[in-house]
Amino acid sequence: MWKPALTTTLLAGALLGLGGCAALNAVDSNVSTYSQWPAGRSASTYAFERLPSQQARAMEQEKLESMARHSLQVAGFSEAGEAKAADFTVQVGARINRYDVSPYDDPLWWHGGLYRSRYGYGYGRGPFWGPPGYFGPRYYDTTYYDREVAVLIRDRQSGQVVYEARAANDGTTMGSDGLIAAMFDAALKDFPQTGINPRRVTIQLPPS
Repeated sequence: MWKPALTTTLLAGALLGLGGCAALNAVDSNVSTYSQWPAGRSASTYAFERLPSQQARAMEQEKLESMARHSLQVAGFSEAGEAKAADFTVQVGARINRYDVSPYDDPLWWHGGLYRSRYGYGYGRGPFWGPPGYFGPRYYDTTYYDREVAVLIRDRQSGQVVYEARAANDGTTMGSDGLIAAMFDAALKDFPQTGINPRRVTIQLPPS
């Protein structure tokens, strides 16, 4: 049983501790997008918009926004010198949920059952993974993370939301700055179009 042991909400950009580079060559994310983008309008200038809670954590939010800047540039946006001169406002957020696996939370602990691990699903006593009748090495996962980033784009004059994008994935580590940045790339990859929600988007990471 996957028990939420600690939830870290990063809508204010609290990404401290995510340093380092991703261990994989690509990042796969489940992406959902929703668009009311005006027909015939092109991406132009933008300024970041912050919630009061994000303003209270200005340094962390600046770090999060820096991870999204490249994605916005690739989508065709350029950051305005002054917020009042921008055509659009952009709000970005992220969260990371941590789950701890406790064998004592599962009533099947003592007589075997189906468990989830990074290696798939299998049967065994407690969280030790393996197929039925398997007596080889077994693996024990104690921590799992799911991650999500979000982008909200508004027309600055009207205040109308014209585009919303989210990208989510999971793994056995919190991730890295590069991984979060790649998730923003995935979220805005199809801008201003939408598609099947959710859909799998793969972003190749630059060489470390």
